[in-house]
Amino acid sequence: MRDAAAADRRMVSELLVNEIFYSIQGESTWAGLPCAFVRLSGCNLRCSYCDTRYAYEEGRPMTADGILGVLLSYGVRLVEITGGEPLLQPGTPALAAALLDRGRQVLVETNGSLDIDVLPEACVRVMDIKCPSSGEASRMDFGNLHRLRARDEVKFVMVDRRDYDYALGMLPRILESSPCRTVHFSPVFGVLEPARLAEWMLDDRPEARLHLQLHKILWGGERRGV
Repeated sequence: MRDAAAADRRMVSELLVNEIFYSIQGESTWAGLPCAFVRLSGCNLRCSYCDTRYAYEEGRPMTADGILGVLLSYGVRLVEITGGEPLLQPGTPALAAALLDRGRQVLVETNGSLDIDVLPEACVRVMDIKCPSSGEASRMDFGNLHRLRARDEVKFVMVDRRDYDYALGMLPRILESSPCRTVHFSPVFGVLEPARLAEWMLDDRPEARLHLQLHKILWGGERRGV
């Protein structure tokens, strides 16, 4: 029985990892900073424009200690846990807590469909709100709007004007529900021209930032591990 219990503990402490890498942070207000990334495998959504389909299932099990060792070896303070959808894995909050305990600033990028309050208080939650063109707008957990804190960030990824209008309509709900004031409007790379989105924003003056994926501008849209 002791052996079975030990095996169960090992399974809890393991996460399915798609990749670990070191790059320039390309998204959020932290863009431009050197950052260590762990991309966890598995996602409960299938967005039409997804650029990480390879993370749906592809991955290898790693212990939390093993992941920590690789991330800390890069020697940078900023660390991001991403996916896939990292909140699908029960070990993610503990991994985030371990990184925080070691003095790291931890960002967790999440698709907005799962309860973000499972994460430690000191994390920065970078939460998507899916627009109609994603095909997954109905899957959002809108209770998360009330869970956002001032340090958290919200991102709308847009394909077209319909998505933009949807995001405009959502902005008052965010501002009324939480102290979060960092909202990004991001065009799908290679689909919606950034200048067009910028023109819409100049016309409407939303309380949001034009957000471009810096890593894709630097290295293109197909390269992994950047």
